[in-house]
Amino acid sequence: MSRIDQAKMALKIKKVQKELEHEIIEVEKGDGAVRVEFNGEQKLKKIHIDPSLVDLDDITQLERWLEEAIRDAIQKSQRLATEKMQPFMGLLGGLGL
Repeated sequence: MSRIDQAKMALKIKKVQKELEHEIIEVEKGDGAVRVEFNGEQKLKKIHIDPSLVDLDDITQLERWLEEAIRDAIQKSQRLATEKMQPFMGLLGGLGL
């Protein structure tokens, strides 16, 4: 791969990474009691807890909803990143990445 092709590929990869930064994955658990938002880079953006739907006498349930929501959001953001980066996977070795 020529230097020009490598530079073009690197720019395309940077563009996809920027897109992933702005993609938001939202996961809800407990019928809306808990909602988490991650971006396509697997970074937590927001946690929302609806106090009207949470039983403060059962904090264990709230913890489970949070764990499930975070785990699901990370998995979804990883799948999204994999899908977006798939076209470049075979070429990354040639760029030293």
